[in-house]
Amino acid sequence: MKVILLENVRKVGSIGEIIDVKRGFARNFLIAQKKALFASKENIKEVEKIKNELSKKDLDKKNEARKIDEKIRDKEYVIKKLSTENRELYGSVKPTEISKIINKTENIEINPSYIQPSKEIKSLGSFKVLINLHSDIQSKISIKVLAQEENQ
Repeated sequence: MKVILLENVRKVGSIGEIIDVKRGFARNFLIAQKKALFASKENIKEVEKIKNELSKKDLDKKNEARKIDEKIRDKEYVIKKLSTENRELYGSVKPTEISKIINKTENIEINPSYIQPSKEIKSLGSFKVLINLHSDIQSKISIKVLAQEENQ
């Protein structure tokens, strides 16, 4: 399926590019997230007209991502969770929890879908987490999981 990209998408293409992708990827991700349009003649003409505006918007998003990256890069965030005696967690630390911790400490909203732990966080210790802030900007942070004291 041919689509026109409305923003830079990592490993896919850049603004205004007409690309051929699988139908499900186009419908469920690119078009649903308003990152692309079907490549019809009308849409191609429309995108040509607004290409400069889209580039400007993308540059603004990139600058915003750079600011966020400067604030959170290489920082360590602490999460307290209940754990067993052998240092395993009841459940795991999800991207939504990481997003909430960053929001609480730094007052920065980060979409949980941008957060990619290097491996699933299921035990106590320090873990590296990658955050895709923009197609060109990635930030790395550390998550330190500590045992939460049980109140008895």
